[in-house]
Parts: sequence; C-alpha cells; structure tokens
Amino acid sequence: MFGRWLGNRTNGMQPASPLGAVRTPAGAGVIGCRVVDPVNQPVTGAEFTVSDTMGRKVVTGGTDPYGSFLATVPAGEYRLAVTAEGYTPYRATALVAEDTLASLGDVTLQVAPPPEPPAAGEWQLDPGHSSIGFTARHIGLARIHGRFNSFAGAVRIAERIERSAMHVVIDAASIDTGVRMRDEHLRSGDFLDVRRFPTLEFYSDRLSHRGGSRWVVTGALSLHGVTRTVTLDTEYLGLGNGIEGETRAACRATTELHRDDFTVSWQSMLARGIAAVGPSIRVDLDVQLVPQGPTG
Repeated sequence: MFGRWLGNRTNGMQPASPLGAVRTPAGAGVIGCRVVDPVNQPVTGAEFTVSDTMGRKVVTGGTDPYGSFLATVPAGEYRLAVTAEGYTPYRATALVAEDTLASLGDVTLQVAPPPEPPAAGEWQLDPGHSSIGFTARHIGLARIHGRFNSFAGAVRIAERIERSAMHVVIDAASIDTGVRMRDEHLRSGDFLDVRRFPTLEFYSDRLSHRGGSRWVVTGALSLHGVTRTVTLDTEYLGLGNGIEGETRAACRATTELHRDDFTVSWQSMLARGIAAVGPSIRVDLDVQLVPQGPTG
C-alpha cells in the first residue's frame, strides 16, 4: 500500500518521484488511494473528483480494476470526493507537497440505502418536468440531437414494484431537432410518416431490479406500424417534493433503437447513396411522475 508521505532523494541527485520510475513535474505531487467495499473488495470504476479550496475541479477520473486511483496535481490543499453507484459518497481533504505521494490509504465506501419507492397506486407522467430525447448520427459524421415535445403517460405502481405497469404515448409530429426543414422531412413518408402513424406507444409490465437504484424495464414499442421489444436501462432517483409540496418520483432511462427493426429504412434517401442517419438511435428519458388526481 502507498506510504503516507514519500519524498526520498537519490544520492543527492534530482529528487525521485513518489513512484520511483515516474518523475513528477516541478511543483507537483501525487495523490492516491484504494477504494474498497465493506468486505475489503476493490470498487472498480468509482468516480474520483479532486477540487481546490475554491471548489474548482482539478482532476476527475475512475478507479482501475484494483480499485486504485492516482493523479498528479500541483502542490496544495484539496477536497476529494469518491462516488460509486450503490454507495454513500466519501469526502475528505488532503495536503499534497511537492514531489511526494499523499495517500488516503484504503477508502471504504459504505453501502447506501436504496431510495424509497413510490407508493402503490396510479401515477402519471408530468410532461412539464420530463423529456424524451434522442441522438443519431448525420451522414456518418456529426450527431443530431432531437426530442419529442408532446407525450403523455400513466404508471400503475404495484405493491410489489416488479409487477408495476406503464403506458406512454408520444405524438410523432412533435419531433423537434431545431431545424424546420429537417423536421418536416422527418415527419414525411420517408421517415416517421406521421399521417399514417401519428403516435409512438410504449407499454411495459416487466420491471426487474438490478440492485441499488438500477432497474430494467422491458416492454413493447410500437413505431411506424411495427411493434418490437425494447429494454430500458433505468436509474430510479427517488422521491421529492414539488414547489407546491406535491410528491414526485423521478428516474432516468436509456435505450438504443435500430431503425431497420421498425422498417424505417428511408429507401428514397439510400437509393441516392445518402446515408442520412446511422443504423441506431440512442434514446434518453428524464421522467418525473406525480400521483394521478381524482377523475370526474
């Protein structure tokens, strides 16, 4: 394990670096630690943030397969934050001296309690605080970012969350990439063909817990007259209160769609040798749910 402070010199010559084989720049030192879980197993991919005393980020990175993190920084005082999914964040301070290794030793992350689930009952998607966006490649180079501006959804939360169900309806004509001519083309028969298929619909009654705040939502997406199974990698963010004190539940989800699965091949474009959009589209959802009020 790293020494607490190392600053050896070699035969009165140039100072050796904290790691011996690696020379640190003048006026800099090295900060490091090993991140482990409560049973002393390394936490791979934990995020490490080093900030100065003014709160400005100096270095960010992730732990290696052994849970270790090392970074070279100018000598000075720093604030450290270590975060990993499913664990309570760890924070500390460290003083880094020139040509020394400031080691935090083993940083043990404690398992975080799972976020409180929403209460069983009927919930509805809040369009004003939710978004459905997508990213696709344009002619194989730059990326196109877009969204759907009009959608609605309902979720029935069961006593056992895995048995919950949801139904989301998206107005296909509300597609918006910020370029009117392109959006009109996307609504045409070459792409979404909104006159024939005015909505995209997603229905699911299969939720699987992956641990911590991670869930998998599997359902059926109907797009362009075709229905396919789609899996959403979902992060449940927990409960909160709105401005008026109403309870809200929030989550983020991502999936990847392959346009050929939905017969959206845009043959008129391809026939001219123009690969307008890549074969896959990434979809990103930020969702807030509110309890459904009484009807009638």
